[in-house]
Amino acid sequence: MISPVVLRVAATPAAPALVLRPWSLAEAAPLVEVFRDAELRRWTSHIVENEADGTRWVRSQQQSWSARDRFNFAVVEEQPEGHRGSLLGSVVLKGVAPGEPAAEVGYWTAAHARGKGVASRAVEALCGWAFDAFEADGLERLELLHQVDNRASCRVAQKSRFDFHRVLPAAPPSFPHPGHLHVRRASH
Repeated sequence: MISPVVLRVAATPAAPALVLRPWSLAEAAPLVEVFRDAELRRWTSHIVENEADGTRWVRSQQQSWSARDRFNFAVVEEQPEGHRGSLLGSVVLKGVAPGEPAAEVGYWTAAHARGKGVASRAVEALCGWAFDAFEADGLERLELLHQVDNRASCRVAQKSRFDFHRVLPAAPPSFPHPGHLHVRRASH
């Protein structure tokens, strides 16, 4: 069984240290604020309009940890003990199953955290953990998908050592436009 995991990412000269941890109900209100951003809403399939939506979404992520099929981390700025860091984004590992060679990585970044390397650093940490935790169960590769016109996500994939694999056809309603499939193998 995988207990909730906390991952840490060191600070860089240009960016603060990060903490990746399972979502808590304390993030429901900040989640609502983050989802007011039209750019984020453009690229995500879920919408968080109010605190009740945020609470439902967080509980859903907690249930997925228990079911071991989706591991979603809140990405926050590291703070001294006892202080909550600012919500910067989310990274998720989904589709993990014993004997399955592939799982998918997803992420989003809050508007105030974009362009600071948060997504690529968080994705890199998630990938390291995923291969450590699931390679013995058969995990060989991670896949990262994004719409073709999402150039920022393409840059995150490249910075996180994913190789471009192929263009995917649109699959409405959840993937309304063609996309890119990037792959990272355990040996990376």
